[in-house]
Amino acid sequence: MTLSVRTLTATELLSVITDLARLRIQVFREYPYLYDGDLSYEERYLASYASSPGAAVIVVSDDDRPLQRRLIGAATCVPLVDEPATIRQPVADAGINISRVCYFGESVLDPAYRGRGIGHTFFDGREAHARALGLPITMFCAVVRPQDHALRPADYRPLDPFWHKRGYAPVPGLFASLSWKDLGEPGETTKQLQFWKRETLVASG
Repeated sequence: MTLSVRTLTATELLSVITDLARLRIQVFREYPYLYDGDLSYEERYLASYASSPGAAVIVVSDDDRPLQRRLIGAATCVPLVDEPATIRQPVADAGINISRVCYFGESVLDPAYRGRGIGHTFFDGREAHARALGLPITMFCAVVRPQDHALRPADYRPLDPFWHKRGYAPVPGLFASLSWKDLGEPGETTKQLQFWKRETLVASG
């Protein structure tokens, strides 16, 4: 197995949009997101990153796979000022200077490649990009589901311990509200997503 890691700029993202959209749909079908995705919507959503000159995507490929199946993981980041108001405004309302924040969007990885440290690779790459942009705060959101959710797998392990080890902590009372269609549901419903935050040191010079 030969894995390669690349950091793509916003415009370079266009070359992997379809592969990344398919991977998002695959991974976000899992608990806790349970997302019933649509390829056309995903491609439009991801294309919006190309409009931000500060956006970046950390891409991991398995070079031993056939060309059309090489993308096995990706993680996005973008200056928070370039995110939609649904993500940007709650942070601003909490008194955080959004011009100092790099927002981490999706982090998706083919299940067959988990447990190999690629999650750290995603965070390392995005945090390096935030430092290069001079943004000292990094944030992301995680969906909140009830502990007794009917579709919660018996062996489900939240990522909270991993995020804490990376230096992140949930911001008390700070949530975003997003809507999507859950698997098996007739239509979209609104979910609460908890913001996590880390204050990072920005390299001088």
